[in-house]
Amino acid sequence: MTPFRRWLRRAVPATPQELAAALWSFGYFFALLAGYYVLRPLRDQMGIAGGTRALPWLFTATFVTLLVAQPLYGVLVARLPRARFIPIVYHFFVANLAVFWALLALDIAPVIVARVFFVWVSVFNLFAVAVFWSFMADLFTSEQGKRLFGFIGAGGTAGALLGPVITIALSVPLGPHNLLLAAIVFLEIAVFCAHRLERGAGGHPRGPRRDEPRVGGSALAGLSGLLRSPYLLGVGAWVSLLSFGATMLYLAQANVVAATVQGAGAQTRIFAGIDLAVGLLTLATQVFATGRLLQRFGTGAAAGALPAVYVIGFLALAATPSLAVVVVFQVAQRWMNFAIANPARQVFFTVVGREEKYKAKNLIDVVIYRGSDALYGWVYDALHAIGLKIGAIALCAVPVVLAWAILSAALGRTQERRASLDGAIAQGDSP
Repeated sequence: MTPFRRWLRRAVPATPQELAAALWSFGYFFALLAGYYVLRPLRDQMGIAGGTRALPWLFTATFVTLLVAQPLYGVLVARLPRARFIPIVYHFFVANLAVFWALLALDIAPVIVARVFFVWVSVFNLFAVAVFWSFMADLFTSEQGKRLFGFIGAGGTAGALLGPVITIALSVPLGPHNLLLAAIVFLEIAVFCAHRLERGAGGHPRGPRRDEPRVGGSALAGLSGLLRSPYLLGVGAWVSLLSFGATMLYLAQANVVAATVQGAGAQTRIFAGIDLAVGLLTLATQVFATGRLLQRFGTGAAAGALPAVYVIGFLALAATPSLAVVVVFQVAQRWMNFAIANPARQVFFTVVGREEKYKAKNLIDVVIYRGSDALYGWVYDALHAIGLKIGAIALCAVPVVLAWAILSAALGRTQERRASLDGAIAQGDSP
């Protein structure tokens, strides 16, 4: 064994049979998030350019768009095998980016395009990442997910580091609209990685799966599956509360940055700097700690670490609603989310049926999340309208995130119980 192979075996918590699938998954998520994080600072700057008072309307528009898109996605999943519908989703987003690039380059209706782009990036982010994690939950078991999802998530984090670097370096000399071309290239790389993973490079982790069958079912089966399952309803509530915390903080951040930082370039650099700090912290955690923490403490404790950060952060923001506190809070919660809580949440879906992994999961991760964004955006706006300042709004959020922590523990216990039952059934079926 060469020194590189020995290092690779130590760095990647995979068996020899899992190694190729883990590495292609790493590359897939790397390219996907590199493309998104090239776009994210531009989206945040465009959100401010349209006026912070318009943000609740943009969240609502995002939700309405998702309500239209979700059944169309359900049709794709039901009628096409995974190897076909995943590339179709990503190529559709590539075509959209090409249209946005042309509109921005020609300076056509810049305010309207900025608002539409904000909505589009919000839709793209959730759909693209939800499709990725549905694929991962379909490939890997609960036990494999605990070991490998941290490493696979590190691929996304590495991409999330590269994206802001590209934006910081090129947004001023090239102009922000030309960054869309870089995002197109990254999305095409992601499609190639998905193709290689689908073709079973090195063998699929669950065994050979040539000619993967269609998921089948109806386009709206995700909704019925969600309503029939208390477990999935609990996961949906967890995701809604994740949106609550993120939306309250995001709107506080937008208002503080708009009031204290002048100029589109400076604002874009602030957002890109936050992304870079989150990426560095998350990557180090995912490489060295995530898998061990999930195996040692379980999914409940890992998922509950995020609301714990929100409790501390909202209390700090209530005491001192400043730019420094907002930036540190944003970095801390996103770090904890990406490094610990999100891998735990993805493991939640390894113990449900295949149709639920693609349809109910997408409904939760996309429609419920963005619907919650719209709802909580108006909640924030209403609290602001009755005279509450950022500090008071943060204090009102504390009891909600405490309930979120309790839900995390309950979901973790249920997931572990289901995983044990699945393991016992698998052993009983083995020869």
